[in-house]
Amino acid sequence: MAELARRFTALIGVAAALGTLVPVLAVTQDVSGVVRVNGRPQKDVVVWLEGVPPAAGGSRKAVLDQRNLTFSPHVLAIRVGTVVAMPNNDRVFHNVFSFKDGKRFDLGLYPVGKSKLVTFDKPGVSRIFCNIHPNMAAYVVAVDSEHFAVSDGSGLLTLAGVPAGTYTYHAWRAGHDPSTGQVAIDPARRVEFDLP
Repeated sequence: MAELARRFTALIGVAAALGTLVPVLAVTQDVSGVVRVNGRPQKDVVVWLEGVPPAAGGSRKAVLDQRNLTFSPHVLAIRVGTVVAMPNNDRVFHNVFSFKDGKRFDLGLYPVGKSKLVTFDKPGVSRIFCNIHPNMAAYVVAVDSEHFAVSDGSGLLTLAGVPAGTYTYHAWRAGHDPSTGQVAIDPARRVEFDLP
């Protein structure tokens, strides 16, 4: 065991000398941020970062609930490859589908207590509806990044496990083309995303 520890220490020394230690041992922290549109806090904006060193992975499961004739959450951000459960926790039948852009599917009619699964296998925005209840609508935004979040009612969000650095960000909100820009991440400061 001592020999293994000695070799590992020597390997770290070589990596540091070659300048490759930073990506291997980058310190990551959760970074808080706020999204504003024309100076006002904006909810339901999906923000994701590009070019961040890969993290240790994470859950590839999510839930888009159906309750009180409403999808919850209204905007669900996920990583590409995520399996989304769509349980019917309502008092009536539902028929969940998406027919345009993003992932196309039709889950058919299913009763209360039943859940169906959809794998979102490519990036994009999927508009989700119920064929029986036309007022039910939601968005599933699949992104090709491990670092993403959705802003809450106060425009606040948290990007998990991001090392300090400058990255390209993308921001999506319903009815608008995605915005792209550069953002400097410093875990000691709140990040601000100001969108037009």
